[in-house]
Amino acid sequence: MSTHPEVIVDSQLSAPREVGAEQRWKTAIERSQTGERPIKVIRPPSFSINAIFTGLRTLAQYSDLLYTLSLFRLSVRYKQSVLGWTWAALQPLALMGIYTIIFTRVTTVATGGIPYPVFVFSALLPWIFFSSTISNAVNGLVLYPNLLTKMYFPREIIPLSYVLAALTDFCIASVILTGVMAYYKVPLTWHLLYAIPIVVILGGVAAAVALVLSAIQVRFRDMGLAMPFLLQIWMFTVPVVYSLQSVPVRFRSLYLLDPVAGLIEDFRRVVVHGTPPGLRSLALCGALTVVGLTLAYAFFKSSEATMADVI
Repeated sequence: MSTHPEVIVDSQLSAPREVGAEQRWKTAIERSQTGERPIKVIRPPSFSINAIFTGLRTLAQYSDLLYTLSLFRLSVRYKQSVLGWTWAALQPLALMGIYTIIFTRVTTVATGGIPYPVFVFSALLPWIFFSSTISNAVNGLVLYPNLLTKMYFPREIIPLSYVLAALTDFCIASVILTGVMAYYKVPLTWHLLYAIPIVVILGGVAAAVALVLSAIQVRFRDMGLAMPFLLQIWMFTVPVVYSLQSVPVRFRSLYLLDPVAGLIEDFRRVVVHGTPPGLRSLALCGALTVVGLTLAYAFFKSSEATMADVI
């Protein structure tokens, strides 16, 4: 017999309004009182601190499902693929080759003495991690309507599983970056350790955006259609193919209001240039990410109760 909690919506516990509903209502009440099966009551959506802590406790109980679903993302992506996991490195390598030809043959970009392939590859990795998370997670909920309507689990597991899957691809591509740096004789320094908190914060930003957009996508499918175009534009508003020094000084403060831009520049700085990031700006970005992720999670949980009805 299944041990999953039976889901009863509050509206099912209200007074019966149709013929035969009274008996079903009494049966549901009797089950909850006798304890035959654990019952999960889906209450009306609420945007509150209590909903956040309750959701986090439930998410911790389903951590094994998050792990399993993340592995499922990777296995499905590379199933029956000849190159398999190599595809995780082919995308940034192909983009590196294209941008190297354009920005070394057609025009030039100031790189601070760093070979352009290393320069652009080091920024492509965090950007692809961020953009692939969002582009995949935004459609995650609508791709699995049977899961949302037939069983209970924390719905945030679906978008969060895309974050972990993209992080795995990022780690694989990072090995290739190390090889490219060795080929061009770019040394590694101890400042490379700063890349860990930078990637963690970037993952938090990606998770916050994924939670909000995936919840909106359930009601308004325009979001999924517009996302590829928006990400293409977004890429050229962050320092991926060019350096932060290319941005005029008078606009630089406004430019860095986008946390993704600052995090990508910091990642390139610690990995390639071997210099520490701006600790004050990094701490501020981390604090803003915590606040933004909290609000995004509260918004997602407030929309969760009606997702099965809307989808």
